[in-house]
Amino acid sequence: MERFQKLAIAALISVLLLLFAGAIVRATGSGLGCPDWPTCWGELVPPTSVEQIDFDKIDLEKFRKKAERFGRDPAEVTRDSLRDEFNPLHTWVEYINRLCAMPVGILSMALMIASFWRRKRSGVVCLMSVSAFLLVLINAELGRRVVLSGLKPGMITLHVGLAIVLLCVLVYVSWKGCADPVRRVLTGRRGKAIRVLGIVVFGLTVAEGVLGAQVRELTDELAKSAGSDERALWTQELEKSGVYLVHRSFSWLIVVGAAALLFLLRKSSGGIWWPDKMIGFLVGSLLVMGVLLAHVGVLKVVQVLHVGAAALLVSVLFFWVLATRFQDV
Repeated sequence: MERFQKLAIAALISVLLLLFAGAIVRATGSGLGCPDWPTCWGELVPPTSVEQIDFDKIDLEKFRKKAERFGRDPAEVTRDSLRDEFNPLHTWVEYINRLCAMPVGILSMALMIASFWRRKRSGVVCLMSVSAFLLVLINAELGRRVVLSGLKPGMITLHVGLAIVLLCVLVYVSWKGCADPVRRVLTGRRGKAIRVLGIVVFGLTVAEGVLGAQVRELTDELAKSAGSDERALWTQELEKSGVYLVHRSFSWLIVVGAAALLFLLRKSSGGIWWPDKMIGFLVGSLLVMGVLLAHVGVLKVVQVLHVGAAALLVSVLFFWVLATRFQDV
């Protein structure tokens, strides 16, 4: 594996970790864990106890503005209320999320710079590397606007959509960023059907991810109105939404498509490849998590794992689409 390819894979992993960290922030309700920025409770390294905070140095106006964006009455935010509400777990969850964003920017910039030395070898890889860095900048700004808008509906969906595009761009650079990209050639009528079915499953998964972002917007609204302690009752409210019902039903198309894909691959001459196994495992895991979310409740741990597994599934499926080719013989 070439160094450039290792750098691209590192950038891809950093984005996956950031998506995972962001899901933890949302699921645990830690968005106000660090009410100020770029410091956290007025410090570069956040406190672990309320006694470490100098509340006289706190800029209350910043705290009130952020509280208002999260649906709270800013008048309720005082130094005494902040002292009572300080939660070290929420603080460090949000702080770690901020730290996870740093490698994404650094690695994507390093990847772009490294691609300039390869532009004669592969102009497309260079273009895609530059695109990845620009997508990081655009999505970072969009993420800022998502928070500033108070999690305005539509903004989160666009934010997630761009994150999916970024994942696909980095998967392409990771795959193509070497002298001999891995390929699997399918032949015959069955091979053509497998190739088409794989593309369809990938498209369905991307569409399901966009729908999932809209469901996330609904859960954010429920967190504001119903309270995060009523997660077991959230599903009843979500079932009143057409978007949620489509998202839940749509997932079965992916399950059926992935099962058919694995069945055809098992019957083919090439047999099962490692990405095929990952696709089967991730789709099966997402199915189990979906059942838990639909029939048990919007559990925090399951919600986080659901987001992480979905992002990984998109990445693996796109790699599958890139590496799998049909050849008519």
